[in-house]
Amino acid sequence: MEQFAGHKTASQVLYPPLDPFDQRMLEVGDGHRIYVEQCGNPDGIPVVVVHGGPGGGCSPTMRRYFDPALYRIVLFDQRGCGRSRPHASVEANTTWHLVADMECIRSTLEIGRWIVFGGSWGATLSLVYAQAHVKRVAYLVLRGVFLMTRSELDWFYGGGAGMFWPDVWQRFTQLIPEDERGDLIGAYHKRLFSGDLVLETRYARAWAAWENALASIRNDGASGESPAEYARAFSRLENHYFINGGFLESDGQIIANMPCLADTPGTIVQGRYDMICPPASAWRLSQVWPKGELKLIGQAGHALSEPGISAELVQVMRRVARQRRSFGL
Repeated sequence: MEQFAGHKTASQVLYPPLDPFDQRMLEVGDGHRIYVEQCGNPDGIPVVVVHGGPGGGCSPTMRRYFDPALYRIVLFDQRGCGRSRPHASVEANTTWHLVADMECIRSTLEIGRWIVFGGSWGATLSLVYAQAHVKRVAYLVLRGVFLMTRSELDWFYGGGAGMFWPDVWQRFTQLIPEDERGDLIGAYHKRLFSGDLVLETRYARAWAAWENALASIRNDGASGESPAEYARAFSRLENHYFINGGFLESDGQIIANMPCLADTPGTIVQGRYDMICPPASAWRLSQVWPKGELKLIGQAGHALSEPGISAELVQVMRRVARQRRSFGL
């Protein structure tokens, strides 16, 4: 697989671009309206794509990991980001609101059980959703596992990843006074929620740039400048979730609750050189998930667009389609 991917770009291993056959804004309460789309075969195997961030939004490329003749592909923008409204809002925006939104989507679309496909924060939300609604999940496909633990946040915002990227880390930290650098999530929080749009945008772009620069193993540390609207939603939502520990009851909640997924099959696709979500979390998850298969991809970082990761995910979805009856689909 890695040899195959090495000769192709991510785009070359994906299915051709396709347009949705259904697009809607779904009222989910609390003043929120979320964007939902469906692509592929209306009578196909249901799969819901859970994007990362929080605050990343879904993209047209995410449609292309599934054979459109076989899959009914559901994508949605989580509260406050992408095409969902209100934009960049953190009011009534917690993990549990998002879990309820996924159930609302499933019920509205009259889907009994579906495959849940999520990466990074999307893997976090996929796991929490699956643990809350075990009978609704036929198969889990997770990429770049993030368990929303303090140690993972400390790695990325406390200097661990910065030891490998000192130049990029300096750009991220130098905007904060030295006496506040012991808590960068808190320091950025003050500025991302200052009420000053210009200040919020400046710090939002810096927050997003730190993560974007480390996403791909091929990146040289340059990240470019994100559009202001995207950066503000991405950074505010991500910071809001991180400063609140993902709104989980305990630091190790996801691992502690894995026994309820003992009979749920799935696959973890993890870049071995992932600087944002190091493989230790994927490994830890695989050790307590009897039916979870771990695929470590060499020469790959965090991004969904890494060729080896894209190739493996496409293969996983082909295999699941072939074996659909064994998964009750």
